[in-house]
Amino acid sequence: MLYFFILGDVLGAGVYVLVGQVAADTGGAVWAPLLVALCLALLTAASYAELVTKYPRAGGASHYATLAFGPFAGFLAGFCMLAAGIVSVAALARGFGGDYLTEFITLPVVLVAIVFLAALALLNARGISESTRANVIATVIEVGGLLLVIGLGAWIVLRGEGDPGRLTDLGTAEKGPATAVLSGAVLAYYSFVGFETSVNVAEETRNPRRAYPRALFGALITAGAVYALVGTAASAAVPTDTLVESSGPLLEVVRAAGGVPTELFSAIALVAVANGALLTGIMSSRLAYGMARDGLLPQFLTKVLPGRRTPWAAIIATTVLSLLLALTGDVATLASTLVLLLVVVFFIVNTSVLVLRRDATGEREHFRAPVAIPVLGAASCVLLATQIEREVWLRGLIVLAVGAVLGAVAALRKRRVRKAPTD
Repeated sequence: MLYFFILGDVLGAGVYVLVGQVAADTGGAVWAPLLVALCLALLTAASYAELVTKYPRAGGASHYATLAFGPFAGFLAGFCMLAAGIVSVAALARGFGGDYLTEFITLPVVLVAIVFLAALALLNARGISESTRANVIATVIEVGGLLLVIGLGAWIVLRGEGDPGRLTDLGTAEKGPATAVLSGAVLAYYSFVGFETSVNVAEETRNPRRAYPRALFGALITAGAVYALVGTAASAAVPTDTLVESSGPLLEVVRAAGGVPTELFSAIALVAVANGALLTGIMSSRLAYGMARDGLLPQFLTKVLPGRRTPWAAIIATTVLSLLLALTGDVATLASTLVLLLVVVFFIVNTSVLVLRRDATGEREHFRAPVAIPVLGAASCVLLATQIEREVWLRGLIVLAVGAVLGAVAALRKRRVRKAPTD
């Protein structure tokens, strides 16, 4: 069950929207940056596996950072996770208004983003049980859509209409092969995020030390195989320029194959995008609520609806921020911003593993990665950061600066509370 939970969290909207953007950086060999991104994700996943199985009742990058480096690093990790969730919802809101929706109706992206985010906020506010039931159905639908693309791509090649030769086209006029793969891997990395949220349910398994690493690595490898097959099918079946120019690249495979109504596949893709945004929106609003309850964010964010007990103030705040980002950035820029924020979190997690090796208070028997793995994981984060464009860095540095200021204020407030005389 944990395997399917993680797989459902990883497989989803990113690949439906970003295959064309990856092709723009890489060329026809879309599979290459997807596999590179998988390998980089597995490095950080090993660090999470060690920390989760060592501290099975205390999950989250924020907690691990606090144990290793103190409350300021813990706050910064939590704040980056919150900001990454908000950015992700913004990217998916823009993706929802692209070519997939155009199959049914043509509307301004701004209007679509406003209506889309408002609808998600209402469903989020209605309650977690309704949202969870919707997620189960949506996950089955979106995985079915990816398998359909793989099958259709293979059919196009078998009937002699595709061009498998494109799969070896690595690099563009502006970028050599190595630079192209790394640049594409930044966007491809977006498709693998989601595994880090599984730390919050690991303690509910009967034997986290045994179950969690198997489920985590199994789910990531499965997702990587599906993504590589999807990228291969799309690139072999459809000219690279067509993928690059489309905001619904997998729809181009369906068009080329024929036989499947494009409206049907567009509906599947829209479900995938909406489901990804809903899950991320739930996580972001609950994280904002939890940080406010702990005194790390304004207390206003702790307000909940009287009947349903959902954090309406946090939902509104995160939705408004997502809307502002959706109106000021395109999908590729927002996806890269998300990766930048998570790279900061993952760097902290990988280095936390090395520091906490000295802590003997955790579980005695736990998964232990070779020392080289967290070192390589931290190095991979630095490598990805060097491939992120200047515009994205400017956005990211603003977010990090805000997080640093709020973290310093929160740390100062806690220090004053500890020093205050007690009755």
